[in-house]
Amino acid sequence: MVLVIGGAGSGKLDYVKSLGYSADEIADGLIDDRLVVYHLQNIVLNDPDRAPELLDALLSKEVVVCDEVGSGIIPLSARERQAREATGRLCIQLARHATRVVRLVCGIPTVIKE
Repeated sequence: MVLVIGGAGSGKLDYVKSLGYSADEIADGLIDDRLVVYHLQNIVLNDPDRAPELLDALLSKEVVVCDEVGSGIIPLSARERQAREATGRLCIQLARHATRVVRLVCGIPTVIKE
């Protein structure tokens, strides 16, 4: 599994498509039978308590894409803070298991784990 992270609008989706994945292979904000999960942070936001339960399903994907959520303004809402924490912890687990971790900045991919 490849984990792709980066800020919102950093070029993550274009990068995944450059790897040869079509729009039909990319699940946006949900986990289904497609090869790529995009917007992982939105899945966790829907139910932060269940984030640890997502790990096995995500490890079976070829690519998981998540916005970086640990920087910037701390959310006022307790639920949003909980979701941000859960997303970060889930990404730590994903990065541990990933064959590659790529961070996008201004559309430029940097491999941080190979």
